[in-house]
Amino acid sequence: MELTKRISLFGRTRALEKEIDDFLDKLSQGSLLFKIAIRVYLNDGCTPDFETKLHDVNKMESDADHLRRAIETKLYAQTLIPESRGDVLGLIENLDKLLNLYEGSLWAFSIEKPDIPEEFHHDFENLTDMSVQAAESLVLASRAFFRNPDAVGDHNHKVMFFEKEADKVSSKLKHAIFGSDLHLSRKTHLRNFVEHIDNVADLAEDIADRLAIYTIKRTI
Repeated sequence: MELTKRISLFGRTRALEKEIDDFLDKLSQGSLLFKIAIRVYLNDGCTPDFETKLHDVNKMESDADHLRRAIETKLYAQTLIPESRGDVLGLIENLDKLLNLYEGSLWAFSIEKPDIPEEFHHDFENLTDMSVQAAESLVLASRAFFRNPDAVGDHNHKVMFFEKEADKVSSKLKHAIFGSDLHLSRKTHLRNFVEHIDNVADLAEDIADRLAIYTIKRTI
């Protein structure tokens, strides 16, 4: 395979390159906003500040949807990078699901307003941090896929690491919740919100697995 193809998938398709970069920027910003929103909720509850962060994530998700559709149009209407079109579409569509998870999770906090005892705050924050770091590592892996596929594995390794750490915190938190004196209905309610956050890391790992296959296909 030619060196230029190994380094960059885009060639002369600069408009497509910019839209994919913008899409990945929206995902990264959405990850950071999600992390901040959870911290705000734990500290102060469903305040106007939390609702503002929810609105910001909603806008990121909407903007990313517009970019995804524009990317799809360019890939098909302009027959760009036909040899990798299906993999690029699959990657973008799956990455968009992460933003949907952020939005759905924050809406659940806003609507259901879980009462999270202070003793669980640290682990909720830690779980959020591990999940977001898994997603952020996936963004880096995705950027590498388009320009330097040899670096994808380094970033994917971190996705796997943070997903395993998130699982550890999630299990610990569930044990603590169900070992507490809370009523069973409240325990199950809190467990749902642990899973809302942990699902981010799980999805990031699933996408990283697919990205590894896409990368192998690019380099053979």
